[in-house]
Amino acid sequence: MSDEQKDISRPTVNFLPSIWGDEFLACEQQEYDEGIEKEVDVLKEEVKKQISASLNEPTEHLNLLKLVDTIQRLGIAYYFEKEISQALQQFFDAYGEHNWNGVGTSLWFRLMRQQGFFVSSETFKTYKEKEGCFNESLKNDLQGLLDLYEATFLSMPSEVILDDARDFSKTCLAEMAKNHLLSDPIVSTEIHEALKQPLHKRLPRLEAIRYIPFYERQIFHNHSLLKLAKLGYNLLQSLHKKEICQISKWSNTCVEDLPEYMKLLYQMLMDLHEEMGEFLARMGKLHQLNYVKDTIKEYIRSYMIEAKWNHENYTPTVEEHRDVTYISTAFNVLLVTSFAAEGNVITDELFHWLFSYPPIVKASFGLGRVMDDIVTHKEEQERKHVASVIECYMKEFDVDKEHSQGFFIEMIEDAWKEMNKESITCKDVKMPIKRRVMNIARVMDVLYKNKDHFTHVGEELISHIKSLLVDPISI
Repeated sequence: MSDEQKDISRPTVNFLPSIWGDEFLACEQQEYDEGIEKEVDVLKEEVKKQISASLNEPTEHLNLLKLVDTIQRLGIAYYFEKEISQALQQFFDAYGEHNWNGVGTSLWFRLMRQQGFFVSSETFKTYKEKEGCFNESLKNDLQGLLDLYEATFLSMPSEVILDDARDFSKTCLAEMAKNHLLSDPIVSTEIHEALKQPLHKRLPRLEAIRYIPFYERQIFHNHSLLKLAKLGYNLLQSLHKKEICQISKWSNTCVEDLPEYMKLLYQMLMDLHEEMGEFLARMGKLHQLNYVKDTIKEYIRSYMIEAKWNHENYTPTVEEHRDVTYISTAFNVLLVTSFAAEGNVITDELFHWLFSYPPIVKASFGLGRVMDDIVTHKEEQERKHVASVIECYMKEFDVDKEHSQGFFIEMIEDAWKEMNKESITCKDVKMPIKRRVMNIARVMDVLYKNKDHFTHVGEELISHIKSLLVDPISI
């Protein structure tokens, strides 16, 4: 680092000390005996038989869609990836883009698009009357409105009918949410949760911890599925506890040229690289570690550019801000690192795809940058932080803060549509990889929706972390 660079610094927030203390340094590892593993295997086979039996009976296809939806929301789809993929492929072969008949159109549409199949939004024309308005009968169909509302978040650019359907279903659900006399408390809860955060924007693991007790309260729930969800959740949580304990012990060497808040991150990544290098060397893929190192260098380079802007009191254009901060983020470092850690699953071609910054990556990272700036803009400007994209837009186009924020809120929704499109049209990359990129956007929706939960950790985020890493589910 040059002497000039050493003189440049970027104002940082005074983060409060971690509320977790040594929680993850001394966390106990819950041991599961072989009996539990065997029980999980038995339950998995039961569910697989249910999927297979329903698949060969067209009259059961709607029930199979509901089963797949439940499996995914309970957070155990990873047990049945092959079965779910085969079932939805068979549905696509049978019904094509728009030939699903009868009830369940919204659920069919959402699940098929989630799986990467293009099904046409034109199928929702059947929901409209000749005058172009949505059928009045839909206003009295609680579950139908919920399904329609959730389906609209799988929209792609220029799908006006889905924009209209979202406005219609959201308005109807909001009116219903005001009715305290709803006879079904389960559906009432679903309305409030959906309006707060649609299913498509929820992190799958957080949705599982929310949905498991919700599903258990339903009278006709599948007991085998519920038991499997609870056991599976605790088993995976046990693995995550072990991993977080290992990460927490990575501790204290300083990297002098970096600001304090980045030193731990850098050292942690370097320690991880040593372990990862041994792992990749055993598979003859040691060169993939270079992708991670290059990403870290790019992240530090972008940090120094931002610091220089701040030092010179320079407000960049929106394009300059985007080129530096949308791509070179800590999430990019973590994404590339997670890819490298998978060894044989990840090819050099995938890294080349990632470093070409395809539309799905740009949309995900750009969304995260904008959501961060919207809720932290005021506080960061008070401590003379480098100009946010909100401020850049205000200065470049001579508009007020409200106009600027409105523009970027709309851009966030456009980014989701772009990711939805790319998840379907980008055929060279497997769906699990594309889901990982989209999960970064879902993390940002948790951390920066409405307020800065990352900087000002409140009860909601604390509850999430406890559920994910501390408290097992009661069986």
